[in-house]
Parts: sequence; C-alpha cells; structure tokens
Amino acid sequence: LLFDRAFDHSASPTQIDQLLAAFKLTNDQLLEVMRKLRVEMDRGLKKDTHASATVRMLPTYVKRIPSGMESGKFLALDLGRTSLRVLLVTIRSGNKRSVRVYNKTYMIPMPVMQGTGEELFDYIVECIATFLEYMGVKGIKLPLGFTFPFPCVHVELNKAILINWTKDIKATGCEGEDISVLLKEAIKRNGEFDLDIVAIVNDSVGTMMTCAYDYPKCQVGIIIGTGINACYMEDLKNIEIVDENKGKMCINTELGAFGDNGCIDDIRTKFDDKVDKKSINPGKQKFEKMISGMYLGEIVREVLINMTKQGLLFRDRSSQSLYTKGIFETNFLSKIETDQLLQVRGILRQIGLDSTCDDSVIVKKVCEVLVHRAAQLCGTGVAAVVEKIRENSHQNQLEVTVGVEGSLYSSHPKQILESTVKEIAPNCRVTFRLTEDGSGKGVALIAAMAGEKPCALRENCMYLNQ
Repeated sequence: LLFDRAFDHSASPTQIDQLLAAFKLTNDQLLEVMRKLRVEMDRGLKKDTHASATVRMLPTYVKRIPSGMESGKFLALDLGRTSLRVLLVTIRSGNKRSVRVYNKTYMIPMPVMQGTGEELFDYIVECIATFLEYMGVKGIKLPLGFTFPFPCVHVELNKAILINWTKDIKATGCEGEDISVLLKEAIKRNGEFDLDIVAIVNDSVGTMMTCAYDYPKCQVGIIIGTGINACYMEDLKNIEIVDENKGKMCINTELGAFGDNGCIDDIRTKFDDKVDKKSINPGKQKFEKMISGMYLGEIVREVLINMTKQGLLFRDRSSQSLYTKGIFETNFLSKIETDQLLQVRGILRQIGLDSTCDDSVIVKKVCEVLVHRAAQLCGTGVAAVVEKIRENSHQNQLEVTVGVEGSLYSSHPKQILESTVKEIAPNCRVTFRLTEDGSGKGVALIAAMAGEKPCALRENCMYLNQ
C-alpha cells in the first residue's frame, strides 16, 4: 500500500513488480530446492559419489558435543576474510563453569592475502607471537584450536588438507596442503614459541559446539554472515568415507557450493549471474552468492543499475556512484529495511545518490525482496539438514536446537527464515539460538574435548548417541 501511494507513475509499479518477480519463490519451489539439496547431501556422504559432489559433506572428526567437564587454558585462532583473531580462552568446569575469552584482532594486509602460503602463515605466527607476549604466556606450550573457514579434507581432528580458498584469501602453495603442517613450519621458522595444534575446525562447527555447551539438544550449527555454511551431527554408519560405523560425527556440509553443478539454475536470476561472473571465483559457491553478506549488496546494486537504465529510478539525477563495485554495502540492507523513508534517503545520499521519496520507496522494496529470498533459501538449507537428522533418528517428530552465528542473521528479522523451516519441515520443531563467538569459544571447547578421557561424559553426550 505504501508503495502504491508513494509512487505516482502508474506504469512503473507494474514494471518494477515484474522485474522483482524472479526473486519471489513459492513454497513448491522451496520444497524442490530442499529435495535437490538432500540428493546432493546424500551424494556427498556416499563413497562412490563423494569426490564429485558439490555439497562435500566433509567429516570433521568431532564426535560429540561438550560434556560440561571441559577445563583448561587454550589458544584459539580465527581466520576471517581479511583479518585474524587470536584468543586466549580459559574454561572452568564444575559449579563455577565458565568460559572467559581475551582476544585481539589483526588485519591481514592485501599483499599477504594474495601472496605465498609461507608469507601468510609467517604473518599468522607473527600475530600469535605478539599476542602471547601481550598476554604474558609466551613461555607456555598451550593447546591450540584453529577455526579455519575454508573447505578441508580432515584426516584427523588436527590434520586438515585445504581443498580450495573460497573468499578473499588466495595465498599460493596452500591448496592440497595440510594446514597444521603449514602452521607448524611457520612456528618453527619463527622460533620464539611452541604450540600443540590439537584441532582444526570450520566456523560452523565452532558455532554448534558453543551452542551445545549451553543447550544439549543442539545438533546443528549455521553461519549466516559474510559466507554461509552448516554443520550437523550425522550417524557414522551413513558416512561411507570414514571407516567407522558406531556413534556420530559432525559433518561440515560446505553448503555454500550447493548448485555449482547447475541444479538450481532455474531459480537464479540474470542478476545472480552477473554478480557471479564478476566475483573472484566465478561458477563457485552459487548458493552462498544468493544469500550471504559478501554478495547481497552487489545483487541489489545490479538490480538498481538495471532499473536506472530503464528510467525507473533516479530520473534526471546523477547515479554514477552506483557503478562502483562494493558501494552498496550489505549492512545498508538492514538499515534500509527497518528505517523510515527519510533515513533511507540519508543512506542513499551517503553513497552519492540524490533520491526522491519515490526512489527511496523503490530501493526499500528491492532490499526487502532480496533479503526475503535470502532468508527463504537459508531456511530451506536448515530444513534439509533437520529433516536428515529426523530421518536418521526414525522419529515422527524431532525437537532440535540450531546454533546460529553471523551478522546477516543478527541484523535482519528472523521470522522469514524460521517460518520457512516450519512450513517445509513441519515434522521438525526447531529452536534457533543466536550464538556468540563460536569461532573462539567453540574451537577452544573442541580443543578441551580432545584432551578429555572418553569416560568424562555427561547426559548430553548420551543424548547424541541415542
């Protein structure tokens, strides 16, 4: 109604609705996406098709959730798109159970991100040395957990071979190499300290573990931020590439690569194609590029450019800044979604766009439609995972907790994602828990678990083995 009142060019609303129609997905389409995702998940779990699967379903060698008896002092690394966080994590058990975290963030210079693997890991070790000195623990050999948010083949919990880089980091000589070995070699070159590398995990795994520490029914972790990914506890008997069949193991789905084989091209738009072709990894991470914060702003920008060229937007006013890649930051979407039109005009003015009230209404509508689609698709991913868990458990109804982390989830309304899961996975009662610092706290808990004796378990571990 607001759109109709604010826009006084009678033909334009219809044109705009037609242009945005391609982003609007029906429940039937979402159910078909979920069906296709389940097929790809099964391909990833099977030995014969694992190597060619787009959803890789990578074993992590994390075999249970925290017991609540973890304790000790641990070092954690959290490698992001453009930064490295180093953390000292102290875990206490018993009546005073707590997790205390101290951390510092170090920006990674572009020449290091785009240089050699040796330069990247030498820089990581320099940051660790600076942090250890600052915290006064340089002389202590601490257990280390490394949150490494890139697809890896795990041989053991602390041995992970990088498949490929998926974000801004493109350091040479790393793909196909064991990350723990690269880090150990850099520590040896530095010569100032030593560490015991006990765990290398994906950020979604850390999120699940952090949530499960407080909520024992948590069996799923999802990241919805710069990237998108999900992990969950799978029955070992279903993981054909692992020579074990009793108990469970956390699977890193590498969900963002779903659709790289073209199976969801029918719901992708010409704007998705443009953003993909201009990205650093064309043809890869197609599902992620429809959802994550690294790309949503760019899709909006491409839509606005198209509307401007058709004369639907910014008529007779300068719109040159729209042609600058990255100018429409994803955090603008949440502000535009929730703000009044006057504030929307202010945001557009910040990026050099002189807008009218009509323009602001259109931009707001575009942002709402794109965020709605992203939430629906993300919800579809969650629905596929929880349905897999339900089928594994042979239950008619499943109660499960999902740990969620990421700026895209925390800064946007959650109702669309949650209602999508409810509608297309009606036999799963899902509770979402916003989790903080899974990349730090979570990986430290995993490092602590690695040092626990098998008997040090609590009821929540028994819950997972039911």
